[in-house]
Amino acid sequence: MAKPPLELIIEDLSATYNHAIRALSAVSLTVRSGEIVALLGANGAGKSTTLKAVSNLLPAERGQVTGGTIRFEGHDLTRTPPSELIQLGLVPVLEGRHVFRALSVEENLITGALGRDASRAETKADLEKVYALFPRLIERRSVAAGLTSGGEQQMTAIGRALMSRPRLLVLDEPSMGLAPLVVEDIFRALKRLNTDEGLSILVAEQNSTVALRFADRATVLEHGHTVIAGSAADLRAREDIKALYFGLAPPPNAESADTAGAVTDAAE
Repeated sequence: MAKPPLELIIEDLSATYNHAIRALSAVSLTVRSGEIVALLGANGAGKSTTLKAVSNLLPAERGQVTGGTIRFEGHDLTRTPPSELIQLGLVPVLEGRHVFRALSVEENLITGALGRDASRAETKADLEKVYALFPRLIERRSVAAGLTSGGEQQMTAIGRALMSRPRLLVLDEPSMGLAPLVVEDIFRALKRLNTDEGLSILVAEQNSTVALRFADRATVLEHGHTVIAGSAADLRAREDIKALYFGLAPPPNAESADTAGAVTDAAE
């Protein structure tokens, strides 16, 4: 039986750290089946905090959701243990290229299949899919992940998440610290999964240029507030986006825009 259409709905999400530092105020966004949605903003805008709230990882960093709702296919994610998210089909890839450094690339990938009790045949088939998506990992499959390049570690982290067969992949700053060509390879691979298999993706990115090229829709955060949302094509056409929300010099004759009031932010 076909699974029902996927939907992640974040409404008026507010969050703090240590019950004192306000990180998010009334953030809202939706991810529907088959979409790539980009969450954009400068460093400290609240992108990582939003994704940690979606993954219910804020309590591990002394963070608290203080208002609003996060629902995934009818489940209240603020009340769903992180260990159950994989069974629901929501799989996060955290910022920082987290891999098991002492394990080989292939062993890292296989750990992604453990959470869904995959059979040996299913694991083998999924490994081949990951290697087809990221050919660079084939020749590195027996190398300790800690000895591979930053790009290879990011591919390994994403591949491990894909081994869980997610319906919604949640990515935090996948381009951070990587060369432009590697970033391009990763985003092209993600877009191929989205197009060919209907994988829904929520990606937080400071690199707005690459994110807006591959996303369907985008939401921009500033100081923990949602300040603009719309189709990626519309946002790409706005020359003032980088000037207004990413701290770059404004283009000639750029129109000004109202922004939300500042709050005290937690570092992402």
